[in-house]
Amino acid sequence: MFQLAPNIDLLFTEAGESAAERVRAAAAAGFDAVEMWGPAGKDISALKAALEETGVQLMAQLAEPRMQFMIPPRDHAPFFAGLDAGVEVAHKLGCPRIVVGSGTGFGGRKRQDQLDDLIEIFTRGVAHIEGSGVTLVLEPVNVRVDHPGALLDRTSEAAYIARGVNSPDFGILYDLYHSTVEGEDVAAELANAGELIRYVQIADAPGRGEPGSGSIDWQARLGELRASGYEGPVGLEYYPTIESAKSVKLIQELAAGS
Repeated sequence: MFQLAPNIDLLFTEAGESAAERVRAAAAAGFDAVEMWGPAGKDISALKAALEETGVQLMAQLAEPRMQFMIPPRDHAPFFAGLDAGVEVAHKLGCPRIVVGSGTGFGGRKRQDQLDDLIEIFTRGVAHIEGSGVTLVLEPVNVRVDHPGALLDRTSEAAYIARGVNSPDFGILYDLYHSTVEGEDVAAELANAGELIRYVQIADAPGRGEPGSGSIDWQARLGELRASGYEGPVGLEYYPTIESAKSVKLIQELAAGS
């Protein structure tokens, strides 16, 4: 059975603007884990209290600020300062992962050179937070619908970067929605990335709604995920088309049966 972690920036918004209240709503709906986007704008003390009160674990948060690593003047100092702040929040909230992205690709340089630069940047990032107990996970995203211009849009290239960083504290966030929109073969990508996948997110396609709102065969895809050996949490990062507690029912049932 996969442990499901609804994204509190997208789900249980019916509970109000407070991240803390959304955690409580997720707990009431039967979840013992959640994920979120960045810490900015959130009352971290109240969120910590809600997590402790409910026993819900925060599984992932985004690195801030969102960086454009390849765009001149290529000042990466804010990234490392942001990691320091992110690790501090992660420790307060008991969060084991910080999600990092590639930013926009730069048309004036070869793609391979930019990918190799990411290896260097993230190797430094891992060293920067060494001993923190926090893992960095790199997310490739689709450029066809949601993130035009993003450098990293292929799971295989995320695996290339992760192998280059070569650290137990660095891995891949595999997002089934982004992979599907890019037309990837899910089973093949999971097999290639293997143990490098440290976190998974899902949404249906097209539309990025709840499972069942699009055309993805969820029983088949969850079966492939299980067959790949992945046993970690699965983040629910989708835009619900119906009330949150109802939108999660299908994936809860399928995850329970997987």
